[in-house]
Amino acid sequence: MPHIENWSRLPAAVRDHLVERMHDRNVGLPDLNRLRVWMESKPNVPEGPWYKDFGSFKICGEGKFPKTFLARGQLARGQEL
Repeated sequence: MPHIENWSRLPAAVRDHLVERMHDRNVGLPDLNRLRVWMESKPNVPEGPWYKDFGSFKICGEGKFPKTFLARGQLARGQEL
C-alpha cells in the first residue's frame, strides 16, 4: 500500500484544485490542521479510490494523491479510511 503524498510534493495542479475546493467547501483552519496532522502521519492508502471522513468534510483521493474535498453529507466513493 502506498503512503499519502506530502502536500509540498503534490503536483501544482492538484494543490491548486484542493485549495479551490477548500474555499468552496468552507473548510476551516481547525479542520485543515487535523488534515495536516493526518497527512504528516504518512497513512497507508489503497491504490484505488479512497476517502477519509473528518466529520465536517471529507478528503477523497486515489492512490497516494488526495484529489478533492467534499462537504459534510456529500457522498464519497472508494474505500473509507
